[in-house]
Amino acid sequence: MILLCDVGNTHAHIGLGNRRRVLASLDLETKNLASSEAKDRLSALVAGQPLEGACFCSVVPAVVPQVLKLLAGVTRGHVVPLTFQTVVGVGIRYPKPETIGQDRLANAVAVRSLYGAPSVVVDFGTAVTFDVVDERGDYVGGVIAPGLAALTDYLHEKTALLPKIKIREPRRVIGKSTEEAMLAGAVYGYRGLVREILSQLTTAVGRPLPVVATGGYAQLIAQKMPEITSVRPNLTLEGLRLTWLANRATT
Repeated sequence: MILLCDVGNTHAHIGLGNRRRVLASLDLETKNLASSEAKDRLSALVAGQPLEGACFCSVVPAVVPQVLKLLAGVTRGHVVPLTFQTVVGVGIRYPKPETIGQDRLANAVAVRSLYGAPSVVVDFGTAVTFDVVDERGDYVGGVIAPGLAALTDYLHEKTALLPKIKIREPRRVIGKSTEEAMLAGAVYGYRGLVREILSQLTTAVGRPLPVVATGGYAQLIAQKMPEITSVRPNLTLEGLRLTWLANRATT
């Protein structure tokens, strides 16, 4: 068994995997990783099973010590941080590889393994990221845009009359209330953003691409977008699992 931990700006996605697949996962709030609740939920996920080790990535450097402490509480095995130096399974052609988000590299590893190359990952997190693996199997860069929740929260925070909304599929495009109008703008507008970026990426690569979505709003946005090939909620954890196995095989 391998413990897998993807720490994002808002949530940490934690999973349990073996040498074949990711078996189970849970979400914790990143700001609460040091809490007793986080430790209890992690212990329940592991449920006393012996762990060979762990692999983690983080886009929040300040919480890495907390992550290491949390992992040390449940495993005495080999802990691999996924970085541009430890990543295996995808090449990197990027001017400053140390600046690539570690979760983006994990996604690239997983998408190349599962869907081949070239391919694209769209990760719907606090920001939405589009990451491209080229025909040679190299990570070559991508696109970063504001996340769906960030856009709607900004409207609420910067206007006097627009409410905070729960994002879901709109009932219709012509809103009959302020909330309905905001939902239509958010969801339909966001699909338009994603569709245009994917169109430009396809043109840049020069051929149709498998497009794999992951992250919090992946299922919602992808359900009416034929451009998206597949939704894989645990894609980043899969990349961590593959990275741990590859690194363990060389030590």
